[in-house]
Amino acid sequence: MELKDIRTEIDSIDRQIVELFKKRMNCSAEVAKCKMQSDSPVLSSGREEQVLANVEMLGGEYGKYTRLLYGSMMELSRDLQYTIINGDSDLKKIILSAESELDKQSDKWRVACLGGAGSNSHLAAQKFFQNAHVELEKNFDKVFESVESDYCDFGVLPVENSSAGSVSRVYDLILKYRYYIVGEIDLPIEHCLCGIPQTDISNIELVVSHEQGLSQCSLFISENGYAKKKCGSTSAAAKTVAEEKRINWAAICTKAAADEYGLKVLDKNIQNNDNNCTRFIVISKKAIISKTADKVSLCFRIAHRPGSLYNVLSRFATHGFDLTKIESRPIPDASFEYLFYLDFIGNVRDEDNCRMLCSLSDELPEFSFLGNY
Repeated sequence: MELKDIRTEIDSIDRQIVELFKKRMNCSAEVAKCKMQSDSPVLSSGREEQVLANVEMLGGEYGKYTRLLYGSMMELSRDLQYTIINGDSDLKKIILSAESELDKQSDKWRVACLGGAGSNSHLAAQKFFQNAHVELEKNFDKVFESVESDYCDFGVLPVENSSAGSVSRVYDLILKYRYYIVGEIDLPIEHCLCGIPQTDISNIELVVSHEQGLSQCSLFISENGYAKKKCGSTSAAAKTVAEEKRINWAAICTKAAADEYGLKVLDKNIQNNDNNCTRFIVISKKAIISKTADKVSLCFRIAHRPGSLYNVLSRFATHGFDLTKIESRPIPDASFEYLFYLDFIGNVRDEDNCRMLCSLSDELPEFSFLGNY
């Protein structure tokens, strides 16, 4: 057969497949009505696994492709059933009852962030909450603990840098506490090399900074052959250098931190990337969803079988959602099992978006809606 003839046959087969697919989806719609009457869950894992195993056997030499095709088909079938049933789930109640605005100008808020005065987290907190009282914590765990105890209303945390990537410890804590993300801010990061007033850049042999600062300035450190010393934050690094008073030590920190601890700037803009930027998030124990919110964050675990993640992500593709981040983190005390953190563009107050998330919350283990901001 010539290519033209093969394509003609494919077109004919496709028309038949589409008609059969429509019939199958009509059956799924009838199934949804039956489940509504019996108050049965949409997902029937045993039934789905039976169907997948059967079609894989029927597929013969194309068995694995057949299974993948039907896995996607079942995801779409469940999506249709949720559209029909449209139940009043716990997640839907959270979304509908969430406050609609966060007053960034209020002076009643207490906000926790990492580091001392002049740290990048401190600057981000001040930029987001202009009049809040900022509590400076020594590590990321303490920021979450301050919110957990209700001592602070919000926490401000770095999650991603344009050159050094994700801040893994923060993602681990997000997945541990499952607090809501209610805002974000992008902060341009300018790292300076700062020493005591008596020193000169030619004296420097060791640099002190937070691990992110060291990573973001790795080229500068390598080119100069400096030794490295980790510190809890960039502002803590400035404080350490000021207290140690060693002419061969320098901090990698902000100019604000250098001013705070009486250091002089020996060099500036030493980061690897001139467009260095860090994304900070604002966490809260209560959900706040603005009408103009356009980014959704969530986390979940998937069944430990081939194609599970693919099938979940196909739901987002079906609804036309633009995924902006997916991060996997190992589950403590579970061998080779992972939680997935995901960001996508959308607003959950949209009925279709809300329905899709509610369907996922019913199906996926350890699913958490982390916020729309």
